[in-house]
Amino acid sequence: MPFGFLKRKPAAVAPAAPTAATPSSASSDPMHRGSPRGVSFTALTEEWRLRGRMEINGRLSDALNRREAIAITDVSWGPPEAGAQLDPAPGLKSVDPYDLILVTGGGDSLPPLSETERAALKVHKVPYSVGLELPPFRVVGTVYMHPGSEPERLLDRSTEMFLPVIDAVARLGDNAVSDEGEEVILVNRFYLRGVAQVDQGTGEPLERTPGPPRAGHD
Repeated sequence: MPFGFLKRKPAAVAPAAPTAATPSSASSDPMHRGSPRGVSFTALTEEWRLRGRMEINGRLSDALNRREAIAITDVSWGPPEAGAQLDPAPGLKSVDPYDLILVTGGGDSLPPLSETERAALKVHKVPYSVGLELPPFRVVGTVYMHPGSEPERLLDRSTEMFLPVIDAVARLGDNAVSDEGEEVILVNRFYLRGVAQVDQGTGEPLERTPGPPRAGHD
């Protein structure tokens, strides 16, 4: 196993640092409560695919957005392509979220919630089909934005480093690197370099409708 294979590379613009939650708010939030538990994950770096379990509290996305090293167990690794053979990597005991470009979790990535708690988490947002450039990967899927926000705003600084993309497919060149049946891919905005609205079926950018001609011109 090469030393320092998960070496963070600098980005042109990094997300803003998150605001620390007070102990009272963190303990009352159902997404942060409970004892640490092992959650299955698959993650991609620029050259590797990692699979194992993360020891976290609450949601997988919240654990990643804390930007702190996360303990990992039962880890295997290999080339990034989907279906590639992965070899045991017992020497990997923790991972820095900054090093991960794409992350997916299993059904255990959310803590148990009551129906009331699930309803309280739903807010009105607008879906957009987008193509996201996270070199060397490209992700096509659906993001949900607050009304009045355009997908290009995803390039702005944010307190959330990882963004959920629904019904997403990730590719490395012409090859798929996301596993079939994945419902959500968490993408690291630290690596995000381009955003375009696309046709969800083809993944091709939408053609912008030209505006009306300006006065005084044919």
